Amino acid sequence: MQQVLIVVHLMIVLALIGAVLLQRSEGGGLGIGGGGGFMTNRGTANMLTRATAVLAGVFFATSLLLSILAGMDRKATSIIPGGQPAQQAPTGPVAPLGGGSGGGVLDQLRQQSAPAAPSGQPAPSGPQVPQSQ
Repeated sequence: MQQVLIVVHLMIVLALIGAVLLQRSEGGGLGIGGGGGFMTNRGTANMLTRATAVLAGVFFATSLLLSILAGMDRKATSIIPGGQPAQQAPTGPVAPLGGGSGGGVLDQLRQQSAPAAPSGQPAPSGPQVPQSQ
């Protein structure tokens, strides 16, 4: 089915190209005037315009059909070998980062990274100057 639709689609493409090339030039695009040609009367122009519109519509329809047919056989696959299932996010309410203690994330990080003060010395109250050892 898909091969037949591809052949029909290609024939429509060729017909559409031919219909566009046969249309009378309005001139000015490449400096070539729209002088006399072998199809110059007004009735032919209307016929070619209608034929181009019909071919464009059929081209659009066959394009949609081809894309639908291509997507019907598609199966969900994983690019990761082994097929591990994706981790899901927690569904329950998440506790705030501050833990409800009134302090922010920076306060928590400061508490975690602060070295334990020796029992004989009080904790420093402000920033300290680095000392070489």
